[in-house]
Amino acid sequence: MRPSRVISVPVHNTQSLGGIGCCCCRCCSCLNLGFLKTGPGRLKLVEVLLGSFCQSLALQFDAKYAGTIGLSFQSFTTNVAWCFLTTFLLLVCYIFSSKSIHLIKSSLFEVLFNTLAALTYLGSCSFLGYVVNVVLEPVYAITPQYQVYPAMSTAYMTGSILGLIYAYDAYKSYRFFKGYRH
Repeated sequence: MRPSRVISVPVHNTQSLGGIGCCCCRCCSCLNLGFLKTGPGRLKLVEVLLGSFCQSLALQFDAKYAGTIGLSFQSFTTNVAWCFLTTFLLLVCYIFSSKSIHLIKSSLFEVLFNTLAALTYLGSCSFLGYVVNVVLEPVYAITPQYQVYPAMSTAYMTGSILGLIYAYDAYKSYRFFKGYRH
């Protein structure tokens, strides 16, 4: 007869959580900053940084031209906003709770979110890229100092890269979900 296996969630511990080292003690031991040094932590950090970059480009350079490129701009900014917010919240949960890392990453949520984020990023960026090249490129060719075309080109290219990063994160999350921990 085989012995049964018990799976438990790690308990909060000041030594395992890390925090910030000050002199001879640790400050903010509730922070799990060690997560940012792991592969999943780096992926989430890159996703947050690139998402905020895409959002700032879209809102800074194309808010007044939203009527010109229409639905592609709306779908891009909506997609960036929900992906950025969810990824940011996941990152905050992982930094403030070491239990969250194992509980959320071992659930189906991380796999589905990353897959959906990858698909919607790639879809909205291809739509935005098409509209930018068809509508804004001719205006850029005849208008001096027209910065909207390069900014939106950078936004949809960065968003496409971000979609691929989310796809890789979905793959890694799926492997974690299935039990492969390395």
